[in-house]
Amino acid sequence: MKIHNAFRVGLVGTLGVGLGALILSSVVALSTILTYVGAALFIALGLDPFVSWLEKRSLPRWAALVITVVLVLGVFVGLVFAVVPTIVSQTSALIERVPSLIEDVGRLDWLEALKSQFPALPLDDLLLEIEKFFSDPKTIAAITGGVFQAGVAIANGFFGALIVLILTLYFTASLGSIKRGMYQLVPASKRARFADLSDQITGSVGRYVIGQVTLAACNGVLSFIFLSIINGPFPAVLACIAFFFSLIPLVGSLTGSILIVLICLIPGLGSPLTALVAGIYYLIYMQVEAYVLSPNIMRRAVSVPGALIVIAALAGGSLLGLLGALVAIPAAAAVLLIVKQVVIPRQNEL
Repeated sequence: MKIHNAFRVGLVGTLGVGLGALILSSVVALSTILTYVGAALFIALGLDPFVSWLEKRSLPRWAALVITVVLVLGVFVGLVFAVVPTIVSQTSALIERVPSLIEDVGRLDWLEALKSQFPALPLDDLLLEIEKFFSDPKTIAAITGGVFQAGVAIANGFFGALIVLILTLYFTASLGSIKRGMYQLVPASKRARFADLSDQITGSVGRYVIGQVTLAACNGVLSFIFLSIINGPFPAVLACIAFFFSLIPLVGSLTGSILIVLICLIPGLGSPLTALVAGIYYLIYMQVEAYVLSPNIMRRAVSVPGALIVIAALAGGSLLGLLGALVAIPAAAAVLLIVKQVVIPRQNEL
């Protein structure tokens, strides 16, 4: 390649590199907003099958949208006014019991046995140092600052949830026009095929969202009922943990169950018997979920091989956390659908 003007080539190359760096930095700066938009669009696709179901019941589009919006707002307000105060009160009670829990550690039988077996170990001095550490003003200031930062994080999370809710309502109401606008960008000769594939993909995503939320709701409700029956510690908090962890594909239910059992094992909150009963319950529940609930609920949602589900969930979780793990499986189903209906037929025609 002959270079007639080295200055022009260098200038154009530098501007190209600068423009690429500007685009990448802009994406990084807008990552939070893009995450909000992606989450809202994902939830809106999950609500669209419910809107379509209402339309099939002879309801006009606007009536179906109004009913869906009212239900979403009702669920959001119900969570805020019913679950949040309970979680706050139970978390406050847990924080108030922390000093007594620390005192109970020194009275445990295994600690006394350890002192008798190993009298040379300075266990009393260690407990005294721990007590001094927590009574130090610097430690109290650090804990207070951490609590303040946690409060700011909670406020930011609530603000983000509110933004996602508003965007979800907007996307749900205008999903049809958004689709039609995208279809106009495709050449007319390929528009019908593109629209058909898009409808199949969005329908699959919507069914997957509904199925995953249904599984998580089953786990949360059953956990609350069971923990209330066995007098488990803070059943509302642990039920919320079970619900949100169950939203994570594959490992969510297992991780949440292990965490709940460990909390039931903490002295002063639960007991070994409570933890054992909870562990047996979650072992049984996970079998029921894997062989009864999940196949029946997710049967029509996505059709993806098991190995691809594992790889997609791990990759999505590594890239975008919980949202990435949720989006990864329907994204893999969409790629699989495109390969089956577009790539393979083209290869067969060659």
